[in-house]
Amino acid sequence: MAKTKRIDKILSNMGYGARKDIKNILRKGRVKVDGKIIKSGSMHVNPYEELIEVDGEKLVYKEFIYIMMNKPQDVISASFDKRVKTVIDLLEEKYKIFDPFPVGRLDKDTEGLLLLTNDGKLAHELLSPKKHVPKTYFACIEGMVTKEDIFKFKEGVTLEDGYKTKPAELHIIKSEDISEIELIIYEGKFHQVKRMFESVGKEVIYLKRITMGGVKLDESLELGEYREISEKELEKLKNR
Repeated sequence: MAKTKRIDKILSNMGYGARKDIKNILRKGRVKVDGKIIKSGSMHVNPYEELIEVDGEKLVYKEFIYIMMNKPQDVISASFDKRVKTVIDLLEEKYKIFDPFPVGRLDKDTEGLLLLTNDGKLAHELLSPKKHVPKTYFACIEGMVTKEDIFKFKEGVTLEDGYKTKPAELHIIKSEDISEIELIIYEGKFHQVKRMFESVGKEVIYLKRITMGGVKLDESLELGEYREISEKELEKLKNR
């Protein structure tokens, strides 16, 4: 059974304003719970089982928000930055009120799947090195990617700082002067994909994340677009 919460906290979480605003909404009798006007902000309500109405409109309560974004280039994976546009800046206000944050980071020049949520527990699970959550990338590589590279990535490559990566799965789509590949990694070191290819003498010139934790990027999303993830996708993330 869901826990009860103070009605003023519920309204705050759903973006009805600051404490002063909510106090005013309640004082004017604009809030009903199961048909009864509520004026005390301290009243405890079960937002999942009791009908809450504000100005006659039913309030559909959510504690957590889960968003899939097709991150564009030149936008950073951060919650706030004074100089550069962030992924949070791309969201509509109705999502910003939940205070979501990006789950991990994609580089400024990297595109693709980025999850945003206010569920700290799930974010920790997805980012924990101990969980080995798979992430799949598509990349264009300057230089011919070979079977030897596949073997090296499978064994783990040593980066410039001496760190040896965990085994990764490299699949060659096209091996030419500009190669196309898919790479599955199970960790998330800084600039990892780029550094892995640098370790074998090649350069990543385009990078896009296409899956994370079993959830695939919705290809119908244009760059910069986003949507809430489905219940099925959420189950995949929670039950990896």
